[in-house]
Amino acid sequence: MASLTPRPKSNSDSEAQALPGPFRCLSGALIAGSLAFAGYKLTMSIAATFAAKPIHSDSTVVLNIASAVRTLVVGIVALGAGVFGFAALGLLALGVQVTLQRLSQPHPPADPS
Repeated sequence: MASLTPRPKSNSDSEAQALPGPFRCLSGALIAGSLAFAGYKLTMSIAATFAAKPIHSDSTVVLNIASAVRTLVVGIVALGAGVFGFAALGLLALGVQVTLQRLSQPHPPADPS
């Protein structure tokens, strides 16, 4: 039976978790940005569809519930687009930071032999 207490991390575990490369950061930013753009377009499409098809009812309860559901649907899709947009910006900034760190590191001298 496995022990439920976490074991302490050794130095080799933390050294193995280095920063990702710039290409990986930028490709992740491209993917997240694409998902954010798709979510934005989906939000606009849903909002336009809801605007084009108004609710026809005499009951105020039905109108209030329909309005709340429509607002929730548009809000959740917009929130997803925003989260992916912020993730894309963060990954882009991380890619720039990693690139600058790698460019500023001194290179070891070449071996003349």
